[in-house]
Amino acid sequence: MSKRDYYEVLGVTRTCTEVELKGAFRKLAMQHHPDRNPGDSECEHKFRELNEAYEVLKDGDKRAAYDRFGHAAFEQGGGGAGAHGFGADFASTFSDIFEDLFGMGGGAGGRRGGRGSGRERGSDLRYNMEITLEEAFEGKEAQVRIPTSVACEICSGTGAKAGTKPKTCGTCGGAGKVRHAQGFFTLERTCPACQGRGQVIDDPCDACSGAGRVTRERMLSVNIPAGVEDGTRIRLAGEGEAGLRGGPPGDLYIFLSLQPHELYQRDGADLHCRVPISMVTAALGGEVAVPAIDGSEAKVKVPAGTQTGGRFRLPGKGMPVLRSKQTGDMYVQVAVETPQKLTKKQRELLAEFDRLSSEQTQPESSGFLGRVKSFLDGLGSRDS
Repeated sequence: MSKRDYYEVLGVTRTCTEVELKGAFRKLAMQHHPDRNPGDSECEHKFRELNEAYEVLKDGDKRAAYDRFGHAAFEQGGGGAGAHGFGADFASTFSDIFEDLFGMGGGAGGRRGGRGSGRERGSDLRYNMEITLEEAFEGKEAQVRIPTSVACEICSGTGAKAGTKPKTCGTCGGAGKVRHAQGFFTLERTCPACQGRGQVIDDPCDACSGAGRVTRERMLSVNIPAGVEDGTRIRLAGEGEAGLRGGPPGDLYIFLSLQPHELYQRDGADLHCRVPISMVTAALGGEVAVPAIDGSEAKVKVPAGTQTGGRFRLPGKGMPVLRSKQTGDMYVQVAVETPQKLTKKQRELLAEFDRLSSEQTQPESSGFLGRVKSFLDGLGSRDS
């Protein structure tokens, strides 16, 4: 009986990609797998035929030889898959099909990671903490109350009643997995008796019902260093949930958020503060007192003629840089305040000031009016 064309067996074209080739093989192999069709000799034959075709076409060199010489390239000891059937290379390729057929991939036994130990690492915990800008500046020692699982004191975390201890699982011999034949293959699954732990507890602890841990509320001290920023994460190793049956505990992560401040806006290690000043101070110059984040009072010298938006830098008056000796700066931005609810006398004085004003006293206004006049004159010349 002559062999069918390998591309025909897999239902693909000669120009198919590796991805298309593997996809076709997976689909047909699952369809004709002997374990899904017990006693069906035709499916067994097709399954072997699929394996032989894929063994050749998945290899670039073998595929090139097959495209040129056909089946003759692998006859007379030419190295084809032929009746060699299920080689090691095929087994590695076919392992992902086990996941679809039997749900073997990443099962409970694989995740436990400890062969027959029965001990599982506890989960990590998250705690959100809000602090003030002043606390971020100075740093603090905070107390947090965490509801979590801790090792059972009665059984010392073993899960077994006092005076007893867990026993090696008789089904898997402590391996946490059992093997059994499935057609051509030997499959390995999580032990159903111990759920992959490798141990069983005949007489569980009454306090923790065999889990080896109980729920408690703990008070922990957290050191918040100076200079922390919004979103800073602090890890407390081993302060998370206790592990099952004496397993190692998880970690506790403190996520910090900063409350909005009524005076300052933070930009990294720098602070920004907006300060209103009177029209007289802006015109004549003067000195403005500004509170700093460290509680001191900083003096800002305002030169005569200062405009709204003028910014002044106070070196070293910002936030500390985390885990360093550096400190940011403080920037004071002034806003000239227009007087309101003027008395009659004040109005008269301002009107007199305006009458005596010139281009030298208000250069920006005079310059703007000059540009407006030039613009309008230009429009008039175009119309004429």
